[in-house]
Formats: sequence, structure tokens, C-alpha cells
Amino acid sequence: MEVVILSLAEGSGDSCGSGSAGCGGCNALCATPRTPVLACADALRDGGARVETVLAGSDQEIDAVLARFDGPARTDGLTWPGPADGPRLVVAVAADGQLRAVVRRMVRRWAPPPSKRPADLAATRTVPDLPPVAILPLDPAGDTDLAAQLGLPRSPSDVAKAVLAGSAKRLDLLRNDGGSVTLDGALLGGADDSGAAVPWRGRVEVDDSVLSEGEEPILACAIGNGGGYAEFDGLRLLAEGNPADGRVEVAVAVPVVVKQRFKGTRVRVEVRRARGRAVSVLPREGELQFLDDGVAGSTSRKRSWWTEAGAWAVYAPSS
Repeated sequence: MEVVILSLAEGSGDSCGSGSAGCGGCNALCATPRTPVLACADALRDGGARVETVLAGSDQEIDAVLARFDGPARTDGLTWPGPADGPRLVVAVAADGQLRAVVRRMVRRWAPPPSKRPADLAATRTVPDLPPVAILPLDPAGDTDLAAQLGLPRSPSDVAKAVLAGSAKRLDLLRNDGGSVTLDGALLGGADDSGAAVPWRGRVEVDDSVLSEGEEPILACAIGNGGGYAEFDGLRLLAEGNPADGRVEVAVAVPVVVKQRFKGTRVRVEVRRARGRAVSVLPREGELQFLDDGVAGSTSRKRSWWTEAGAWAVYAPSS
């Protein structure tokens, strides 16, 4: 078995996968692979695998690794993922944004243009089944990242076992019209210096449901493929996070004035939720701040996300 362990440049979590050019701003690579990478490589070799470690500091270097996972030439000329018995990929990550950077390049590499959509691509998908990846957390004590949410192994030896003898668990992927992807979720709305939510206005639609017409203030909007953005400032936004049900869950938190008999008025927060295949958010004015898989961004235009059911996969221990 051939295994490639891919690490991204130090400090690249906030720049990789932002929808702009790759790992811009990463000026230097690690001179030596991190200790978890070395330990995972040793465990894989002990299990009989041929292992190569790669440090990438740009989209082009990520693409060079992914090219090894191309399948044989097709008669339609499309670049397509190779068979399941090909090489296996481990992505060492210090932040979820780094994993997103790699999956984003997978989509860019293997998603066919609409004009060349092949007959063997599922009608509900715009990308083929992406090759599975093993996630190697560089912070073994982390408990809030995507690997923890998915219940995946964290120690290098356990990650190696999942690669060697585990199974591929297919998960939903969110694509967006900004040219990127979302693995876990996005939180739309900013905060002031004290951490309090800054209200904004925008139209939020989930399939045929309208959660906000854009006339009332919104404290926060959560778009959840997983459960990472289920809470905001102690408020429960998403009811559940299921990254394998083919649906995206969306919630908006709206302040509502309630009249109280003999006590004047008070403000309570109303959470509206909906589930569907696609969501769109149209800010009414100014720049709307957001976090998408931990990567900060902003938009003043309509932004849409849609579900690609089962499009990506992770290596998980066999049950």
C-alpha cells in the first residue's frame, strides 16, 4: 500500500481555502515534519505501507500531490479520481481550514465543467466521489475540531490503523458559489470589541423556505453541515449536526420585542430553523462578516451553498 502524508505550511490555517489563491501569506515551510507526522509515518511503515511525507505551501504543490490520485485516462478527456485500491492520503492539519484547502483543490481538480458533464455522474451531484482522506490532527488534545466531531482517531498510531485497516465513511460536502467548499459549517454575522453580536439585515432562504425577508435584524445565521456552529454566545442555533444526511441545516437568531402586562417590554431571541438542499444569503447593506470552517471572510453580495451528498470521505476505524 502506498500512503502520502500531506502537511501544509505552518500558519496556513487562516489563509488556505479562503477561496483566493491557495496558501497566500505562508512564507516558509516547516523545515522538519511535525512529530505526529513522523510517528504516523513510522506506524504506517510498521504496517507494511510505503510512505512519503510532503510539505505543501501553495495550491500548485497541493495539486501535484493530488495528481497521484488521478484515475486512468477517460475517453471523454475528463480528469477523474482513481480506483479505491490506489494510494491513500493522510492530511495533517493544525486547523479545519487546512483540511478544507485540500478538499477544495480536490473539487477544483475533479469537478467536470457543466458543458462536459458525463453520464456516469449522479444527477444530484456536480463532483464525483472524492478519494477518502485520513485526518491527522496536529493537536492531539483538541476536542472541538472536525476530527473530534466525527469521532475519528487522534493519535498517530490510531490514524495509521484506520488507513491500513479501516473503512471509508462518506460524508456530505457543501459547495458554494464563491468557488470554495464547506466541510463543517459557516457562521454569518460579526461581533463588536466586547464580543456582542452586531445585528445585520439580509434575506435568508433554504430551498422554498424564507427564514428572514431582510427587514428585521439578525444576530447570527448558522449554516451547518456538521455541528461546529451549533451554538453562538451560549445560544443553541442548530438542533443537530448530521454531515451524512444529504441536507444542510440553517438557523437564524432574531431579536423579538415581547410586551409584558404591567411590566413594559422585553427582548427575547427567536431561533428559526430549516433544512434543505441549498441555502442563499443576501445581505441588505454593507459587508457581512462570516467564518467558514474557521476561515474568516466577508461578502456584500448574495452567497449560496448547496449539498453534495456523500461527495467526500474519511478513513474511520472498522466497527
